[in-house]
Amino acid sequence: MKELAGRLTALDPDAGAAVRVIAYFDRLAESRAGLEALVRGAAVLAGCPARLVDPERRVHVRVETDGTRNDTGTPPDPAWPAVRLSPDGTAMLWLERDGDGAGPAGAVSGPASAVRGGGSDAEHGGPATVLDPRPAQTATPGQVPTPGAPSVVDAVILERAAGAVRLVLDRTRGRAPADDPALVETLLDATAPEPARLHAARRLGLDPMAPARALAPLNGRPRVVPAGPEAVPLGAGHAWADAAARPRALQVPSRPPQAPSQGQRADPAAAQTASGARTGSALAPATPAPGRHTAPPEPRLPAERLGVGPAVPVLELPRSWAEARAALRFTAEGTPQDPGPRVVHAEELGGIALLADIVEPGTEPPPDVRALETAAATTPWLSATLHAVVSTASLRAAAAEINVHHSTLQDRLAHAEHLLGWPIRTPQGRLRLQLALTMRRLGRP
Repeated sequence: MKELAGRLTALDPDAGAAVRVIAYFDRLAESRAGLEALVRGAAVLAGCPARLVDPERRVHVRVETDGTRNDTGTPPDPAWPAVRLSPDGTAMLWLERDGDGAGPAGAVSGPASAVRGGGSDAEHGGPATVLDPRPAQTATPGQVPTPGAPSVVDAVILERAAGAVRLVLDRTRGRAPADDPALVETLLDATAPEPARLHAARRLGLDPMAPARALAPLNGRPRVVPAGPEAVPLGAGHAWADAAARPRALQVPSRPPQAPSQGQRADPAAAQTASGARTGSALAPATPAPGRHTAPPEPRLPAERLGVGPAVPVLELPRSWAEARAALRFTAEGTPQDPGPRVVHAEELGGIALLADIVEPGTEPPPDVRALETAAATTPWLSATLHAVVSTASLRAAAAEINVHHSTLQDRLAHAEHLLGWPIRTPQGRLRLQLALTMRRLGRP
């Protein structure tokens, strides 16, 4: 390997440096080095501090360039080169390098330049080599490199270190929740024996005595997350995953803030964001309950439509999964063409969930849904306007949400009533409109 690295360095310094990085982490892995030794190797090789953050396993390791550990509570800079340990996980390995790619003070310039160092790692993988990861100066004068884009050597360091760290974490601290699709499938299979489901729950890091809930993304694989008693109750705002006390619990976002009050002008961008991100019950009023808490989505949360099952004992998770899939059918894309909640909680649907058993996907839609489809095909503003009417507390609030004047909304509603064939500004007509919009979502293939 050393001979190959030497030959490659003569031809391509970056390639030679990459080979030396691979050999170094292979030696660390063979010697079964621990997390701190691996992070130290990344820091010494890269010539900048490195940190490992895994909130699910409560692991935080930061090592300075000289190999000393120095943990800090300062959040990572998004511009730093980084890599996730798994595609859908939260654990990340960072190289604390500024966007200009400069090496540490006193580093030997030029790609693949090396000095001896890292004696504390010698016992695991031999003496470390500090590699200057700066790319060759081929950019045109005045060209600014993209912040956060790792160099070739940085990318190899991150990839090899992350692979070794992932193996150590799985070996010493167990796999993170929702890391094994086969275990999740077993846990959600009502036909699987109870001992097999309990075994799957323990392997996924779930407490068999604590409640959990199933998540049904539109295109992703099923998820199972804890819903312990310390989580915020759904009635208080859906942020049932307490990130501080239970970092393993996935945070499901709550509804966005309420629309502007009467007479307040809504910002167009904010209105569009609220429409696109609105979550919660498919037919719930927009007014939040007192004490509602809004939590930002956790990074693992799929950025797509999501059905959230109720919190149940572990052995009842098949029921939570079935209700989560039903709740997914009540979701929408949150766009002007398909307005509605992107995240729906099964516990909030109540009796409305019975509609899912009545309206089958792909079947002939009811007359009111056909009227909606026909009207929406010729009137671009119709869907967003009608959704605003049924999801806000008043017509003035609806006008503010879609950023139109109250009189303009009145004109639109008069035109919509003509197209649909029933009044939508009466209590009965509004309920009929709510049901039609909901059945429209349920009837999609």
